[in-house]
Amino acid sequence: MNHRRRTSGRRTTRTVLLSLLAVAAALGTATWLTTVGPLGAHDTADGSPVPTHSSSSASATAIPTTAAASPSPTTSPSTSTTPSTSKSAHASATSATSAPVSAAMADSSSYHLITIVNADDETIWAATNPNAQHPIPVTGWKLAPGQSVTFKVPNGWGGRVWGRTGCSFNASGVGHCQTGDCGGLFQCQGSEGGATTLAELTLDSFDGMDFYDVSMVDGANLPMYINTTHRVDADPISSNGCYQGACTKAVVCPSAMQVKADGQAVACETACAAFGGDAYCCTGSWSGRANCDPAKWPVDYAKLVFKDAEPYAYSYAFDDSATMACKGHCDYRITFGITP
Repeated sequence: MNHRRRTSGRRTTRTVLLSLLAVAAALGTATWLTTVGPLGAHDTADGSPVPTHSSSSASATAIPTTAAASPSPTTSPSTSTTPSTSKSAHASATSATSAPVSAAMADSSSYHLITIVNADDETIWAATNPNAQHPIPVTGWKLAPGQSVTFKVPNGWGGRVWGRTGCSFNASGVGHCQTGDCGGLFQCQGSEGGATTLAELTLDSFDGMDFYDVSMVDGANLPMYINTTHRVDADPISSNGCYQGACTKAVVCPSAMQVKADGQAVACETACAAFGGDAYCCTGSWSGRANCDPAKWPVDYAKLVFKDAEPYAYSYAFDDSATMACKGHCDYRITFGITP
């Protein structure tokens, strides 16, 4: 997508895909991921974390954890830093909107609905980046496990949605998050920072189609999958996050790629960020679509770490087979969590 940041050898153009390419799920366990330890829930931190990285890749840690079992608090997500929750139906069925919309968006043909579901076992501070051409009134929400929020975006909107973890904000909405921090603000006014799993959407684009993907090009902090409704064909992702028989798992991150806070692994950064070099960063003689080939890297971390967890996600800058298209007036459900 043309709104993707151009860092660490990321692509400068996005090929518009009119037919989806099958993504092969590499489910084998590599020998270098021999020791897997459990990861505790992300702790809320009041101060800035000091990320540390192990010099060894001998051990690996699964980041984030398990889906929330039978979530009960669902609607009433918060646009303030201290929300109240209510008990109601399952999170994925909520229809709460985040704020009043303009008269121009009262007609359902003029907007799309985006629902964010927290099916993880920790609180997530969801965010989206502001879009000056197609603004929306709220860009940050606090979602307890099992909560969800639905908001409207106008036709032609494009942007990213992600989850922040380990956040602490004061009453003015100023603070910090261990992952996905958005300039220290609860209501996001800029882009995400650091290793963060992204939902990327470009709506009403070529031939009226939408294009969307899950991206781990910048790293990963949460498992995520995207479902669509009101499309003219079948949703390629099942309602529980499976694609062509391969389902959403937690990223198992080598220790050398782990981002840590308070002694816990909270995110997994890219091989470029962890190790540098032209090959991993797709720079120099490795730059460009023809030369940036993870299969030729010293270790194919794109496949072994990110594709293994989410076979439908972008795992490196030119992984354009991960782009999905939706024909029709599509709505979107973005779920944070692994396949139950």
